[in-house]
Amino acid sequence: MDPNIIIRQSNLPVKQTIDKLEAFLRQQGVTIYARIDQQAEAAKSGTTLSSLEFLLFGNPQKGSALMAAEPMSALDLPLKVIAWEDSHKKVYVAYNQADYIGSRYGLSNDLSKLIDIDPLVQKVLSS
Repeated sequence: MDPNIIIRQSNLPVKQTIDKLEAFLRQQGVTIYARIDQQAEAAKSGTTLSSLEFLLFGNPQKGSALMAAEPMSALDLPLKVIAWEDSHKKVYVAYNQADYIGSRYGLSNDLSKLIDIDPLVQKVLSS
């Protein structure tokens, strides 16, 4: 596995995991830009896919600070999270480490911390 990607297990099904994460992010003032049910989209093309959902979100104030420091950081903004079910019916959530995005664009630790969603995700998954 890529060490720049954080993977956490969820005790809920994919849809409920993303529902819970989306609701919590909204409570924190985060903008949800898109939610995609990748399983449903794959089915439209005749492909069978285990449950997989994608959430695209961000905080314009925080993201703008990164883009002001380095416009190329917009390639990784807004932030993304996926949740999927594996072949053993276990559900996982994955997202990029904030430090990875920061180092990729030469951002300071203070700027990288602005997009560190790991504490939020851990809080959601443990509640």
